[in-house]
Amino acid sequence: MGVTPARAALLLLPVIYLGFISLGLPDGSLGVAWPRMHRDLGLPIGLAGLIVAVGTVLSAAAAFSSGKIIARFKTGPVVLVSCALTGSAMLIVSQAQGLSWLLVAAVPIGLGAGAVDASLNGYVARHYRGRHMNWLHACWGIGAMCGPLVMARLLGTPSGWRVGYFAIGTAQLALAAIFLCTLRLWDKVPERTTADSDGAGASQPPAASANSPAGWLSAAIFVIYVAVETTAGLWAGSILVVSRGIAQESAAICVAAYYGSITGGRIFFGWVVERWGNRRLINVGTSLALLGTVVFAFAHTSTLAALGLVLLGLGFAPVYPCLMHEVPKRFAPEAVQTVIGRQSGAAAIGASSLPAAAGWLAGVSLESIAWILIAGVVGLIAAIRRLNRIT
Repeated sequence: MGVTPARAALLLLPVIYLGFISLGLPDGSLGVAWPRMHRDLGLPIGLAGLIVAVGTVLSAAAAFSSGKIIARFKTGPVVLVSCALTGSAMLIVSQAQGLSWLLVAAVPIGLGAGAVDASLNGYVARHYRGRHMNWLHACWGIGAMCGPLVMARLLGTPSGWRVGYFAIGTAQLALAAIFLCTLRLWDKVPERTTADSDGAGASQPPAASANSPAGWLSAAIFVIYVAVETTAGLWAGSILVVSRGIAQESAAICVAAYYGSITGGRIFFGWVVERWGNRRLINVGTSLALLGTVVFAFAHTSTLAALGLVLLGLGFAPVYPCLMHEVPKRFAPEAVQTVIGRQSGAAAIGASSLPAAAGWLAGVSLESIAWILIAGVVGLIAAIRRLNRIT
């Protein structure tokens, strides 16, 4: 291909965005389809947790291993194979006849999702500016919203969830075909230099290694962040309906506003991150998130609850993408993909740990979850400040 590096970067960017939309498509689809799936397949309703756990563990394993995998095979082929694995697994689900089919499909879904997440985060951090990292994660939000909508729409057809998973799987395989056609572009995009860095602190030379205290602290931060983000989204509705007596429809709107503010916030912050810088935007975001958790903890009306969740969502919006994009400025070049892979794997651990623990606490006191969210954000702020001091 006679394509210049600048043109390659421009042509590849929408493909990368599509990759993260595809990553979000399966998320939430099982939750929409499961009430009918478990009846059609004659399975206990509680088995959804086992299926999600298998996928989460494998996703974390793939993310943790991404540094070595990408060093050997490079980003483009890894993303291509991972997307093909995920799409094929969705087609398996569409034909499932029992639990064994779903568990078999969970293996490529988990491995593929973990590899795509770590690979694309690492590639964008090394090759594109901060605005694109924020918009990349906004694309995940678009996919996460579209997947359940597609599934809900198709559940009304005679084939129900089967045609829903077939449609999502076909979309994933179509994207894999696009990755195949653009495979040569991945090696043509130049890496960012220090002069290309966003915001303040660009002159600081990256020095920390992947196995330094900073390398492991960065992973711990992702456990905390994703644990709090997921717990808020999973349990806010129950707190409002069961503990505070708010109508279920109003609670649903509050939770939707939370996820909408994360996606909308990432689109907005993409425009200002290059002027503010990753670290300043993270500090502003975590402060806003702390305010949101406090408002939510004391909210006994749907209006105040929505305000608290919107503040929390807006505050959380820049944290994940900006922490990812800051990695090349904190760590030595050879450590970047390893650190990003660990962060992606740690995110999967966070998504499966605190929400489950909160489920146990819900049987004792739903309101305690609101205070755990506050403690989690305080811990997140302290950990990020420590990381900033040592990198």
